[in-house]
Amino acid sequence: MNKLHGVLDFYIRRQTIVDYTIVSLLTAASEQVFSFVVFRCPCNANNMLYGSVFLLAPAFILFLLSYMVNTKVWLLLTGSCPPEKRSGCSPWRNCTRYCLVLLPVTVKILVAPLTWVVVALLGANYYECAASGSSLIKNFMCKNEECRKQLDKIPCDEKLSQNITSDLLSLQAQSQLLGWLLITIIMTVALISTCFSHCYSPVSYLQLKFWKIYSKKERELFEIKAKEHATKLAEINTKCFFEATEPESFQTPSNEDWRKISFLYTFNSQQQYYSMIHKYVNTNRGNSVRFGEGDQNAPVLGFVDEASTNESGL
Repeated sequence: MNKLHGVLDFYIRRQTIVDYTIVSLLTAASEQVFSFVVFRCPCNANNMLYGSVFLLAPAFILFLLSYMVNTKVWLLLTGSCPPEKRSGCSPWRNCTRYCLVLLPVTVKILVAPLTWVVVALLGANYYECAASGSSLIKNFMCKNEECRKQLDKIPCDEKLSQNITSDLLSLQAQSQLLGWLLITIIMTVALISTCFSHCYSPVSYLQLKFWKIYSKKERELFEIKAKEHATKLAEINTKCFFEATEPESFQTPSNEDWRKISFLYTFNSQQQYYSMIHKYVNTNRGNSVRFGEGDQNAPVLGFVDEASTNESGL
């Protein structure tokens, strides 16, 4: 039992890393299935198109799917242009704000697409097929027309590959080198961006740690209270329907209340608020001037909005 608690505690403390690891493993497994079961290089003039589609199209689809299930995207977009404000609603007016929010989101959702590309390059099948049909590669590797014609058939004939690339890096070797180069670039950029986001953090390391604990607990309690509140309201309404009685007084948040706690969090060094709910209840239900104050979209505090719900926005 203690070991189970230890495993759960490790998952809670390292949830983001574990989630990214699971996404990467599932993506890598999917790529292997596609490579061995679905992919068949035509070994003709269509190699470039066929190989490129298998290398890049699934990555693009994963990119779009990651956007679709990301909570922060829908938190930003939902209700941003309601019917009563549609006449004065301009996407260009909020372009800067959208970009500031979506940039760190985009960096995070690139995990699955980049994993696909990296695993595909290390496997080399897709690149070998695409490169064998590339005129640029043909000019680099071949000195005569016969070689150019045979290059298309390399993915289907290992002996032919050895004969043509005996003095050069094979297409598979090129693919694997590109894969490791991409891994190196990704890890370097990830380390540098993480260092910068923490260096420019508006709060200290220990406060940041406390903040994450608070966000997790608030989310858990919010879900419990939301279920209890929804259950009680449903019970009152169904009881009144079946018994043909008038409903008793029941306090529930208004549309404006929900809208206020759904704003994206912005940090203000003069105010000690750990979430939009915390800010809402301490500013006279969001009616104080202080509720609208906030000027920093600190990347290191991105978890505040992400922790507001476990569900995707779909």
